[in-house]
Amino acid sequence: MPANTRARARKNVLTERRTPWGSIAFFTVVGLIAVAAIAVAFVRSRPAGDGDGIAGLVVKDDLSQNHTTGPVRYPDSPPMGGDHDPTWQNCDARVYTAPLRNENAVHALEHGAVWIAYRPGLAAAQVDALARRIRAVDYSLMSPYPDLSAPIALTAWGRQLKVTDANDPRIDAFMSAFVKGPQTPEPGAPCSGGKDAP
Repeated sequence: MPANTRARARKNVLTERRTPWGSIAFFTVVGLIAVAAIAVAFVRSRPAGDGDGIAGLVVKDDLSQNHTTGPVRYPDSPPMGGDHDPTWQNCDARVYTAPLRNENAVHALEHGAVWIAYRPGLAAAQVDALARRIRAVDYSLMSPYPDLSAPIALTAWGRQLKVTDANDPRIDAFMSAFVKGPQTPEPGAPCSGGKDAP
């Protein structure tokens, strides 16, 4: 009997090492699922982007962030940022039925809120459609805005989009990109505990 064959014959089945392919496959699949779940959570937690693909988006950078209790003359209407009141307008999915003081609303923008302003007299169905969006998204607020140049204006810190219809798909794109988006000067700052009344 050749030596090779004798050595194989002497191997004990109990001491023979076998590769546990079933366990390796199982834990590999579990690991891949965990990595995929973490990747999906990471992507969903990131801001949707800088809004480059939103037609009509107006961008203004290098806005001042000073606190003042006096009135501020803003170059934009509604304002996109700049000096503002030390107290922010509450923006925890708030629908206001009266115009807001610009200086308080701008402070909410600094915290990452999106402000939807609409022209008084906008059709009730349009106002209701906007209100449903606001009530579904924290760090957002909505109010009428007299003398608005378009029926609806969406404003975040340094970003603005004006539209004519509450069903415009750019509204969702704007909200997704800029609610607590990358333009936010004070990420993580509160949206409640500020000014509650218009």
